[in-house]
Amino acid sequence: MKSSNKSHLKTHAGYIAILGRPNVGKSTLLNKILGSKVSITARKSQTTRHKILGIKTQLNYQAIYVDTPGIHEKNKSLLNHYMNKTALSVLYDVDVIIFMVVGTMWQEADEFVLRTLTKVKCPVVLAINKIDLIRDKKNLLGYIKKISEKYPFNAIVPLSAEKGNNLDALEGLVVKLLPSNPFFFPGEQITDRDKKFLASEIIREKLTRFLGQELPYVVSVMVDNLEVKKGIMAIAATIYVERQGQKIIIVGKKGEILKKIGMLARRDLETLFSCKIFLQLWVKVKTKWTHDEKLLQHLGYK
Repeated sequence: MKSSNKSHLKTHAGYIAILGRPNVGKSTLLNKILGSKVSITARKSQTTRHKILGIKTQLNYQAIYVDTPGIHEKNKSLLNHYMNKTALSVLYDVDVIIFMVVGTMWQEADEFVLRTLTKVKCPVVLAINKIDLIRDKKNLLGYIKKISEKYPFNAIVPLSAEKGNNLDALEGLVVKLLPSNPFFFPGEQITDRDKKFLASEIIREKLTRFLGQELPYVVSVMVDNLEVKKGIMAIAATIYVERQGQKIIIVGKKGEILKKIGMLARRDLETLFSCKIFLQLWVKVKTKWTHDEKLLQHLGYK
């Protein structure tokens, strides 16, 4: 329902942070809840680098989910430091926290995230993801009991973000925890990010997925221009890497890899924006951009 909901309905609205170590399925969860792709996904760790809002408005509530980069202990570069700072900065500004872990595989990285929650005052819901991959469900019951002793979670919800299993239960819990507030965003809005940002992220996702382990995560994308004429959206974007060898990998023999990346990205962009896309891609080498504060700001890492 749009923000013009009837005045006699008491509205509830609030922010819900989705936290966890890298690669536990935070972005997949957000996209599944929204029924729309606003956060990119890939198997490679640290795919999500920015704080992204996903807004779901129904009836008299507005749940504003905050997808965050995976929290990790080691800050090898300014980019790593930025991602950690981005994730941790939301802890004291939200109404609910969803702490995500994977199956029955509790790791030291999960323990590190849990330690960051010791000072928060808002409710924390533990979401145990990928339960469809647990063969013996008896192990899950013992695991839940063990984890419940680590922290006074408001609730523990086993689910599968990819398959959508038990997401209704998670959303139901979250909605009950939202404070009474007017809506913060128009009812039809699903994210706070603009088209340039969404386009750059889609391109980066295709790079990460298509090249896999061949290319380190030190790749970034900036949309230099985006305009719509006669129903066609023209997008010009630059892919930044740190070394010449990385540029060679992305471009490929006779430019074949770059063409493939462009084709895959264009397909998703046309679905996302519901229009024809004309996409131009360039690759530029910027040495040690992950350590360059000015360049990071230029690329949107503020």
